[in-house]
Amino acid sequence: MTWQLRRANRADVSAIMALETRIFANDAWSADAMARDVTDPACYYLVAFPPDSPTQIDAYAGLLAPRGALEGDIQTIAVTEDARGHGLGRTLMLALLTEARKRGAREVFLEVRADNPGAQHVYRRLGFEDLDVRRGYYQPDNVDALVMRVRLPDPESVPTMLAEPEPAPDTAPAPPAAPATHEQEPARPEATV
Repeated sequence: MTWQLRRANRADVSAIMALETRIFANDAWSADAMARDVTDPACYYLVAFPPDSPTQIDAYAGLLAPRGALEGDIQTIAVTEDARGHGLGRTLMLALLTEARKRGAREVFLEVRADNPGAQHVYRRLGFEDLDVRRGYYQPDNVDALVMRVRLPDPESVPTMLAEPEPAPDTAPAPPAAPATHEQEPARPEATV
């Protein structure tokens, strides 16, 4: 399977929310919270879609990393059931880590459900390490969150991992840009696998 990535925009929020409420039935973000994050300049959200169906969003992921800040946070990541197991979650994570490094972050954090060993495995393979446990973080399920961190190399010392997706217009989904294969409410990067 093949997908293309592009920067998410306000017009994508409805499609993102359709996935959000299906994948995170018990703790989905509100549409307002998602729209705020997608349009916040301190955030960087991507959507993934099949090349022949640019309005079919199969995955999304978001990063909070203000330019010049030394830390970033993976806000959320979700991949539809049919698109899982093809490396799309990993590709989205690599794109977010690349953007975090470009913005000056030296560390990126995330929370992942303690009952999602598949996602934890993906993150560890990307270099994330366990830091702490937040008891009862995911509500209403009362599931603990593992706090994980990856240290990023200096941007000048490492080539980018992926081509940067083009910015999307503010009104409608943009044409494909970067091919890819295979408070705020709590961040949920656990849905990648």
